Amino acid sequence: MWVKLCCLLLYFLALFVLARVFEAVAWYESGFLATQLVDPVALSFRKLRTILECRGLGHSGLPEKKDVRELVEKSGDLMEGELYSALKEEEASESVSSTNFSGEMHFYELVEDTKDGIWLVQVIANDRSPLVGKVHWEKMVKKVSRFGIRTGTFNCSSDPRYCRRRGWLKSTLIMSVPQTSTSKGKVMLKEYSGRKIEVEHIFKWITAHAASRIKTIYNSEHLKEEWNKSDQYRVKIYLFANLDQPPAFFSALSVKFTGRVEFIFVNVENWDNKSYMAEIGIYKTPSYILRTPEGIYRYGNNTGEFISLRAMDTFLRSLQPEVNDLFVLSLVLVNLMAWMDLFITQGATIKRFVVLISTLGTYNSLLIISWLPVLGFLQLPYLDSFYEYSLKLFRYSNTTTLASWVRADWMFYSSHPALFLSTYLGHGLLIDYFEKKRRRNNNTDEINANNLEWLSSLWDWYTSYLFHPIASFQHFPFDSDWDEDPDLFLERLAFPDLWLHPLIPTDYIKNLPVWRFKCLGSHSDEETLETFQDSESDSDSENKEVFSSEKDVSEDDELNTFHRRSEGEPRCRAETCSCANKYCHHEPYERKGRSYGSYSTAGDMEPDWSSWPSEMLHCTECVVCLENFAKGCLLMGLPCGHVFHQNCIVMWLAGGRHCCPVCRWASYKKKQPYTHPQPLSTDSPS
Repeated sequence: MWVKLCCLLLYFLALFVLARVFEAVAWYESGFLATQLVDPVALSFRKLRTILECRGLGHSGLPEKKDVRELVEKSGDLMEGELYSALKEEEASESVSSTNFSGEMHFYELVEDTKDGIWLVQVIANDRSPLVGKVHWEKMVKKVSRFGIRTGTFNCSSDPRYCRRRGWLKSTLIMSVPQTSTSKGKVMLKEYSGRKIEVEHIFKWITAHAASRIKTIYNSEHLKEEWNKSDQYRVKIYLFANLDQPPAFFSALSVKFTGRVEFIFVNVENWDNKSYMAEIGIYKTPSYILRTPEGIYRYGNNTGEFISLRAMDTFLRSLQPEVNDLFVLSLVLVNLMAWMDLFITQGATIKRFVVLISTLGTYNSLLIISWLPVLGFLQLPYLDSFYEYSLKLFRYSNTTTLASWVRADWMFYSSHPALFLSTYLGHGLLIDYFEKKRRRNNNTDEINANNLEWLSSLWDWYTSYLFHPIASFQHFPFDSDWDEDPDLFLERLAFPDLWLHPLIPTDYIKNLPVWRFKCLGSHSDEETLETFQDSESDSDSENKEVFSSEKDVSEDDELNTFHRRSEGEPRCRAETCSCANKYCHHEPYERKGRSYGSYSTAGDMEPDWSSWPSEMLHCTECVVCLENFAKGCLLMGLPCGHVFHQNCIVMWLAGGRHCCPVCRWASYKKKQPYTHPQPLSTDSPS
């Protein structure tokens, strides 16, 4: 996960650098930057009208260019970036969809139950023509949609009873606006009563109702009182302008941020005394001033802070986010990080997509599960101070110059999704190239695996883990309070050997304890070697018979590691180490007529039990090869406590018999540790 997170951070850094490169290229070719101010005098009448439409100011009664230019200047400074975005939006001929309501419940769910948006609905009465024609309605939908106003059509023929109850006996226009200034308040429906059925007049009616929700200040005394007042709103945004009513984008944002940000319009059109404005730091109009408990912030001075709905909406979301905004942001980041697995994973194409789907499901599930306690945590009443400190941190960090660059880049790449996707794909291909090169240097063979080979290995893995206990997840040793394992009894009642047994992963073998057999006293090396050579020929025939059925078993890489580690070690012979005549400290287990733990009578040397793991049983013979332990030979113990030659027990387990040769306890399951009794006296029996 950390590798994918680092790759994602690298990608964001590349996007940031690429945006700066685009700015430099634009400045080199055109000679201006996106933050550079534009003189409205140099613009054509069409461009000025486009700017007014994007800001939501009516211009139907202004036939001359001079009046239109003055209205643009009164609404705010114009930047090159805003002009470019407005012209591009006008050229885009995308059709905006409008909702068709099927009945009362559909209308209630979308319109009356929506607390933070504005709806414009055209009601068509029974056997009547619509109030606004199709062509004008399409223009109206396109005009109001840029301000976040949703539209729909309700045909009374689908639910005539609801229309009669509402009093909609003739075709009309209905507008829904939140009634109160609190979040999730009531919604009021207003009906259009104008005589002129034109787009500009209907739009002016909409903006007038939306502006009525904004608090308006007309004199300096009222401004002084409002400026020094302390109420529930921690964040307030003031518009100081010489306008009859605020722009439509400002009114639409006041509805969208209901309960979070208070919008105040200060009409300075007829002010004679502006001394108090100078006292609070307002020296020019129009000005957009953000007032927070931390101080005053002048909107429009940094990169990307345009006088438009989208730019100010991004700015306010970063300062006063909702929990839903943070959840959507975390969802986008987590999925971008998960998609990095498509390029980091090497091998077959099907393997890449299988790993990608698994990663997407895992990451999204963990994200949702982790958000549930956070939501419950935020509902606690005594965490208001924590919530306020978090918002304070957001306000401090998002009013910096770096944050303005990040917001500008976000708006740029979100308006050019093809560029965003292509850069993400290019970044992923670079990661894939370097990862493939790194694995080639490490001699990894999985890069060359094709789809068929990987699917075959995946099926083997699936069948093995589906029909048998997952041994690889039960590493030895592990803590458990179970004295008895219920699977042991079930394994004794397993299917006959004629059934096809699934493969069991043998990775648990590397976690079994391994040590060397030592004695307290020893023979010289020459004597040991001579004894070993004399007995080698006698034991070869017996070893061939014992292991004849096991030579055909193919061993995996982990088992080869054990053989390589023990390669060169002498085969253990009973004659090479004559330990003291001691029985194993447990009850003997009869196998082939000999008791487990038989002893040698060739000498009287004592084994060094201190080198043995504490949970292992003391014995001097391997019941697999029926030979005594030699000095220096490698031993391996099972979870049940029985000890064998390492080579013998590894070959036993590799043959598919994943149990102890003595007690049949599963070789991958923990057993209650064995407690050694008091050691017997070393005196020889009389």
